Amino acid sequence: MADRRKFLKSTIFSGLAVSTASMSSLACAPQKPLKKPIVISTWNHGMEANAEAWKTLSASGRAVDAVEKGVMVTENDPNNATVGIGGFPDRDGNVTLDACIMDEFENAGSVAFLQNIKNPIAVARKVMDDTPHVMLVGEGAKKFALDSGFEEENLLTEKSEKAWRNWLKNQDYQPEINIENHDTIGMVALDEAGNLSGACTTSGAAWKMHGRVGDSPIIGAGLFVDNEIGAVTATGLGEFVIKICGAHSIIELMRQGYSPQEACEQAVNRIVKKYPNDYKNLQVGFLALSKTGEYGAFSIHKGFNFAVKSADQEELIDAGYYQG
Repeated sequence: MADRRKFLKSTIFSGLAVSTASMSSLACAPQKPLKKPIVISTWNHGMEANAEAWKTLSASGRAVDAVEKGVMVTENDPNNATVGIGGFPDRDGNVTLDACIMDEFENAGSVAFLQNIKNPIAVARKVMDDTPHVMLVGEGAKKFALDSGFEEENLLTEKSEKAWRNWLKNQDYQPEINIENHDTIGMVALDEAGNLSGACTTSGAAWKMHGRVGDSPIIGAGLFVDNEIGAVTATGLGEFVIKICGAHSIIELMRQGYSPQEACEQAVNRIVKKYPNDYKNLQVGFLALSKTGEYGAFSIHKGFNFAVKSADQEELIDAGYYQG
């Protein structure tokens, strides 16, 4: 078995691997397995989201309930320009939201291109729990939400509308690395019972074409949970996460013996290798949590950070990044 694992590690992504000398992994060196429960999430806003999720986890609640409640904190913050109410609109001035959720039984729910509903993660949870489907989109998702008791409201705040009108003057569409026009909150958690779940929610890329959907609501791209292995979420420019099935690829690497940190690095390396003319102008970050509570994170460029909360840890950590 040991020889087989060595063989797999030497062959999977062998053609895509970049010399470890070109990486900076010091900020996310592998940790000893942590005591459960634990929750990790993307970006600075993950600190407040984790605190809310911890209320459920510390009371021996399910991870899926924790991640849903956790990311709703960010969805409900009108000052956050990338998630939920107050999110930057598309180029036509419409706020459109995407979200997905996945539980320990690998049930999944997702909504995309949802308008005028503040909490898409809660609608995604309803899709998972109350329908035979995984994804609802557009007007169908909105009708389902309204039929389920959600209220319709205008999500375009004065602040976001002003930013959109300023953008209209030049209409330059070029997502800026680590600037809040294409970020997400992705959250994964391990509960006291040893079960994993995850959630991901976003308003997508600012000034996108009307109808554009990124990776965040796509199971296997922006989020994937395998309760035997781990849970992974992604952030950044979603088109490139979709192209490599980012979250699922990382889970499969972990299944073959890679640590969460190593698996995140390999996924970033794959984007760099496959898209050499693009990666310098975009940011993608991955965040992974194993069944044992070990976590890892890695991004294309410097600037991606993530929040960690457990019984003995609460901090914001700068992720390692590619330095080719």
